[in-house]
Amino acid sequence: MSERIPVKNVSKVEVHQPRRTTKKRHPSRSRIYVRAVKGPLETFRRFFGLFFLALFAILPFIQYNGQQAILLDISEQRFTLFSLTLWPQDLTLLAYLFIISAFALFFVTTFAGRVWCGFMCPQTTWVYIYTWFEEKIEGNRNKRIKLDERPMDWDKFWRKTLKQVCWWTVAILTGLLFVGYFTPVRQLFIDFFTFQTSFWATFSILFFAVCTWGNAGYMREIMCTHICPYARFQSAMFDRDTITVAYDARRGEARGPRPRKIPHDALSEKGLGDCIDCHLCVQVCPTGIDIRNGLQYECINCGACVDACNGVMDKMNYPKGLIRFTSEDALAGGTTRVFRPKLIGYFVVLLIMLAVFAANIIYRVPLEVDIIRDRNSLYRETNEGLIENVYTLKVLNKSQQSLTYTIDVQGLPSHELIGSNTVTVGGGEVATLPISVATDAYNLEDAVTEIQFKVSTTTSQGEMIQVTEPSKFLYQ
Repeated sequence: MSERIPVKNVSKVEVHQPRRTTKKRHPSRSRIYVRAVKGPLETFRRFFGLFFLALFAILPFIQYNGQQAILLDISEQRFTLFSLTLWPQDLTLLAYLFIISAFALFFVTTFAGRVWCGFMCPQTTWVYIYTWFEEKIEGNRNKRIKLDERPMDWDKFWRKTLKQVCWWTVAILTGLLFVGYFTPVRQLFIDFFTFQTSFWATFSILFFAVCTWGNAGYMREIMCTHICPYARFQSAMFDRDTITVAYDARRGEARGPRPRKIPHDALSEKGLGDCIDCHLCVQVCPTGIDIRNGLQYECINCGACVDACNGVMDKMNYPKGLIRFTSEDALAGGTTRVFRPKLIGYFVVLLIMLAVFAANIIYRVPLEVDIIRDRNSLYRETNEGLIENVYTLKVLNKSQQSLTYTIDVQGLPSHELIGSNTVTVGGGEVATLPISVATDAYNLEDAVTEIQFKVSTTTSQGEMIQVTEPSKFLYQ
């Protein structure tokens, strides 16, 4: 007979059984369902984003002097920007442009936080477009949540299918427009829809279409919070005077629901702040954060929560601005300093780089000359007893019009050019010209004489273009 083990205080033992429920896990825990919001900031943000989207769509179709105004032709190693043509030799201008963009971003971020992300970033604009189709086809936030919880039926099937068709249409058009900056866009559209595009053009279009569809349709806030590096280093540019979207905790706490009949002046007597804890600020946030928890790197400064909160304040007859664009010092009761050393420093560097970039554009000579000496022989003696050196000139016409260049040699007395001393080069083309320079040996005092090739022309507008390139005349 086995020994019984006594159990003490059985009456105090509580056995917890898991609650049985047939309710599925709420989809919003794994996906953010953004609620639509209306307000002045949202209207401005949409206008701003759609304005730059229109620029993106229109610019490649603009013609200038009978050709595409903006064409970044990588295969020809030539970038055309209206009347300006850039070549690999002009990559310093591209470096200056990147530096200017970086310091402009630093300046704006230090002054107004992450407004680039909220108002100008292509990711934000395309997410808005995709969300707009989602709302029109599947309904508002609550309807979308319920639709995703339902099993597949005909209503869900056609809505999801139509949404994907719209998403893919936008994605393919985006890919076509993007590739249209690197290849003639009008012919690209014709070739694509007639299935005549090259392999690499088709691959590029589909690649950018898939990226657009994935980023704007599914990754959305993941791009802003985990992939984009800007979210990580932005805090290094923030200070207590940076203007960001912020929640006024001194005014809003303690939060909680209340009837509308309670006047605003009586809230403090009941131990309530202005925040009614409606969670609308969370529901309209594209990254799903609660701005009431303080400044967070996920915040893109779009101002959606500002519009949502101001709408609630209007309905409650409370003053607006519980959530607003302000600085940390202003929230603490101080004032926001606009002129501060870091901000002024960024602005000064930005102005300097803009000046350097403008000077390089203004004083840029649309002509490039390379001199290559004949490596087979240092020199040779002609039948007339002259000493001759052979060169190959490569003349690059960086302009967009055909020009005739005149070639002369300086630094060598009593010389003569054997061959043509003029060459006509088409706009954006390179001409190779073999040329010989000969002189009497009595004119040469040293074995190596420094000379210069002068290449010059006059444009149809009367502008004089001239380049002098050094070389050597050998006799030894």
